[in-house]
Amino acid sequence: MSSQSATEKKSGNPARLARVAFLGDLNGAPGRKVLESRIADLRAEHRPDLLIANAENLRNGSGLSPDLYRMLRDQGIDAITLGDHVYRDRRVIPLLEDPDEPISRPANLSSSAPGKRWVRIPIPAEAGGGEFLSFSVLGRIMMNLPANDPFETTDEVLTSNPGIAGSLVDLHMEATSEKAAVAMHLDGRISMALGTHTHVPTADARILRGGTAFQTDVGMCGPYDSVIGRAADPVLRHMRSAVHTPYDMGSGDERLCGALVEFRAGTGRASRITPFQYQLEG
Repeated sequence: MSSQSATEKKSGNPARLARVAFLGDLNGAPGRKVLESRIADLRAEHRPDLLIANAENLRNGSGLSPDLYRMLRDQGIDAITLGDHVYRDRRVIPLLEDPDEPISRPANLSSSAPGKRWVRIPIPAEAGGGEFLSFSVLGRIMMNLPANDPFETTDEVLTSNPGIAGSLVDLHMEATSEKAAVAMHLDGRISMALGTHTHVPTADARILRGGTAFQTDVGMCGPYDSVIGRAADPVLRHMRSAVHTPYDMGSGDERLCGALVEFRAGTGRASRITPFQYQLEG
């Protein structure tokens, strides 16, 4: 983290804190529906300067298509992270490789994997200015997609991006211990380390000693009357019988879940994290 933003240097007065809202796994049509229904309320209540989302489940629970990517951008999503379903729809690869599109694949995949490992987007001048770094890393515990060491990868990403004013790592991991360990490893060097993938919002949002905002999982944006987004009946049939059963998307009790982090652009230190949930109205 750098020591002072350009705005602070010029004016001698600190700009207000920057605010970043991060949305957990957007899940299928229910996730899209609740996003479109409640994003205006999120903006009105929390007034984020930047809005970032994990969208790896938006295409019927697995992957992201170009048309759904465009929908997110039309809704004002500033940057998009992905996880282990990154390549389920191969049509997203040209977007991942386009330097002008703010979407990135997990940074700790093989160097042969296509796509950008991170994106940098501008922070509004009134919130301190500078550039904001967004990227994701996969876990290696109980995950199906092979990935490199997330500790070494996050170190490398931060070293490759000197002078950033703020930063987010999406910890797309299964094990809560692995998420906490990577967050502790990065404490004081990254503004926010926020977990995804397990689709359940956790009650441990906090600011770590070094000034990094952390939450084990910010929760999914999708149907909570389900088994982590999938219809309960086929999941139960599979778990009780061991016979493969296609999992349909769930429906009901749709919620938009995530966290709002306030931090000082320039130092990158977070001062507050506020989890949020918005239920689908009507």
